[in-house]
Amino acid sequence: MFRVKTLKFPLIFALVASLIVGCAPSKPSGDQTQKQEKPKVSILIPGKHNDNGFMEAAYRGYSKIKDTLPVEVSYVSDVSATSDKDVLTEAMRELAKKDANMIIGHGGQCNEPAKTVSKEFPNIKFVVIQGNVKGDNLSSYVVKQEQSAWLAGALAGLTTKTNVVGHISGAWPTPGLLGRAAFYDGLKYVNPDAKFLTWFTGNLDDLEINRKAAEAEIKNNADIIYTMLNAGRTGVINEIKNNEGKVRHIGNVSDWTQVDKQFIGSAVADSSVAIFNSVNDFINGKWQANQVIEIGLKESDVVKLTMAEDVPNEVKAKINELNGKLISGEIKIKTTYEGKEFYPATGEFVDQSFKSNLGK
Repeated sequence: MFRVKTLKFPLIFALVASLIVGCAPSKPSGDQTQKQEKPKVSILIPGKHNDNGFMEAAYRGYSKIKDTLPVEVSYVSDVSATSDKDVLTEAMRELAKKDANMIIGHGGQCNEPAKTVSKEFPNIKFVVIQGNVKGDNLSSYVVKQEQSAWLAGALAGLTTKTNVVGHISGAWPTPGLLGRAAFYDGLKYVNPDAKFLTWFTGNLDDLEINRKAAEAEIKNNADIIYTMLNAGRTGVINEIKNNEGKVRHIGNVSDWTQVDKQFIGSAVADSSVAIFNSVNDFINGKWQANQVIEIGLKESDVVKLTMAEDVPNEVKAKINELNGKLISGEIKIKTTYEGKEFYPATGEFVDQSFKSNLGK
């Protein structure tokens, strides 16, 4: 009779457990997993990230990405308030050397830098916010600020009492020129006889330069001024306050009617959404090269004209009507301004090429 030799239970358990442990694949540490799984995104903000304007929208986009998307995201800011192409190109090149998977340049001033650096680093994806460039590893995401700017021009034309309307911006990359052209087109659409004073100061952040521009336009009877500025807008706000409510202000990017009663309206165009969308597309495999992705008035939480409470109801109704015509395509926005510019230092009108020669 055969006798079966049995193993005691504790010994069996130990053997099985050792086999399980031995066969299980080794796991990398938590830090290693995180590095492997998280793409690296770098954002180039040319101006100050807390400028209460366009550059701050980039920071809001960065913050939302950091809080909600599975990426390692960083930013650099205050690179060039004058939008110097060479400075921005070198800054973008330095970001590329740090092995980012995606680099985002905020603003049309990043068009040429992105075109140059994207060719040098073909394995990195590049995005320009408010840009118009594309390539084998390059796309642009655009919030159509010209649509809300057009409505801002219409608001100015419908509410001016002196029939003189001003515009002040800093640098003049393509989006800035496009916004100015759209504002002028909206102004003339509703008020063909309005006089237009427009100037690019060369600096989006300098308070005094932009204050002086506002002072000169007001002296020449402008009673509404549209600003496309960053930190420099504060200089204009301060100058308008000196005029005891006789001059109104139209802001851009965010809703300035909630900030100060001098604002009769604001051409909202929240570019933080474009930054977020570009990264969200990237991590979800939807990002494509050679594209210009647009967001317009149909997305009314992103692009819109806000108006102050004291804007007459008939004006608000007219603006809403024009808004619908823009969305339907009945109104086509003119994207170039061919007129002269107002030089604050002399009060004279000059050719557009004049500003490019200042300081040389």
